[in-house]
This record gives sequence, structure tokens and C-alpha cells, in this order.
Amino acid sequence: MSDSSDDRTASLMTPAKLAQLQTRPKAAASPAAWLDQLATDAGSGHARRLVDLRRQLEAQVRERDYEAMRSALHSLYEDLKKLDYEAIQPKGWLSRTLRLGKEEAAGFVAQYERALRTGEDVSEEVSALQRRQQAAEGATERALVEFDVEVRAIEKIMEQGARWLQDMRNQLKAREAQRGDPAVQQQVREDTARCELLVARLKELRAAVSAAQQVAERCKAGAARRAAFLQMLQEALAGEWQAWRRQLDPVASELVAGNAAAESLEAARGAHQKCSPR
Repeated sequence: MSDSSDDRTASLMTPAKLAQLQTRPKAAASPAAWLDQLATDAGSGHARRLVDLRRQLEAQVRERDYEAMRSALHSLYEDLKKLDYEAIQPKGWLSRTLRLGKEEAAGFVAQYERALRTGEDVSEEVSALQRRQQAAEGATERALVEFDVEVRAIEKIMEQGARWLQDMRNQLKAREAQRGDPAVQQQVREDTARCELLVARLKELRAAVSAAQQVAERCKAGAARRAAFLQMLQEALAGEWQAWRRQLDPVASELVAGNAAAESLEAARGAHQKCSPR
């Protein structure tokens, strides 16, 4: 469906249009009286509730703030980029004997420790994001359940309206065939016009249900994407990040002591490449 079609169907659920609908007392149990009510305001209460629920869902989406997570990840990315392995590579026996590169080693360790602190910030933000998402998703799920209830109610009204419409059209065909007096013919024309009102109303309800279902599906898809993103972060922290630390912790200790084996540096570089964003 095109964006313009989405806009048209969604507009059927706006408060401005629904405010024009007045809920009437229960009509008499006759096809004509029930058709009058159905043609003018069938499902209006349920449609108004759908509008309220849609507002709630949109507000919940706006309240989700990922800026802190984005900032923490960006800081970690920048800190990881600044770790210069070339600066701490052994440069031969003279450099090792004269302990050249001590300043570079100290700088590397300081930058490593900075990255560790930033990584802790990311871990804390992941935990906070998980708590926020659990609270928000609970509210979203409740709204979607009610969404489904209202949609089902409208669908039942549509089914009943379609049956009444078919019955009325059958009656109209029989009455038209009888060629009654002018008063009867006038009544036939009024009932025919009433049928057309009902047809238009059923189309509106069908469009409103379609728009509601689109909203629900987008909310479910968004929840799935958020859950997948959070799962990816948790797996990265428990996997690549911890593997990187296991390789870098001993290297940092060796650098502080003034000695770092080439083998451990190469292993640390490999872990870094797996952990760093691409």
C-alpha cells in the first residue's frame, strides 16, 4: 500500500472525524430502525477507542530515548580507534635495552583503561535500556491487546451489517417487483438510500480496521527490532568484549612492568580487530 493510501486510511481514525459521530440509544429490533443506527454511527465508540490507543502507542514510541546508548557506543568506538598497537611493538634489542618507548607504553595503557571505563558505561546503559524496554513493552503489549479487542468488535459489527444489508436488498427487490403505490415506492427509495449509507459506513469501518492492523503490525515489528538490538549488545558484551579484555589485561600489565611479548601483543591485536566496530 502506498504512503498516500496509508494516510487516507489512517485519517478515518482521527478525533476530528470521530467527534462528528453521535452514539444513539439502542434502536428498536427491526431491520429499518437498526439500519438507521448502523448507517450513521456503527462502531463509532470502538473507532474512537482505536484513536486513543494509537495516540498511546505513538507517545510510547516518542518516549523511547536511545541517545544515551548512542553516545556511549560512539565514545567506545572512538576510544578503541585510539589504541595504537604499532607504538608498542618491540623495535629491536637496542630499544628494549634502553627501554625506549616507555612513554608510548604508558600512553597505550592509559588509553586502554579509558576504553575499559567507556565499556563499563556501555554495559550500564545496556542494563538501563533493558529495564526501560521491559517497562515500555509491557505497556505496549497491553495497548495492543486492547487494540485487538476493539478491532474484533468492529469486525463483528461489519459482519452483522453485511448480513442486514443483504437482507434489506433482498426485501427491496421484492418490494420493487410488486409496483406498489407512490407511498410504498417512496419508502423503497428511502430504504435504498439508507442501504447506500450503510455501504459507505462499512467501507469506512473496513478502512479503519486496516489502518489499525497496520499500526499494530508496525508496533510488533518495532518491538522485535528493539529486542534483537538489545540481544546483539548483550551478546557482544559477553562475547567479543570479554574476549578482548582477556587478551588485553595481561598485555597492559606487561607494559606497566616494562616488558611485553610480541606473541601477546599479536594476540591482543587479533582480539581487538574482532571487538572493534567496522
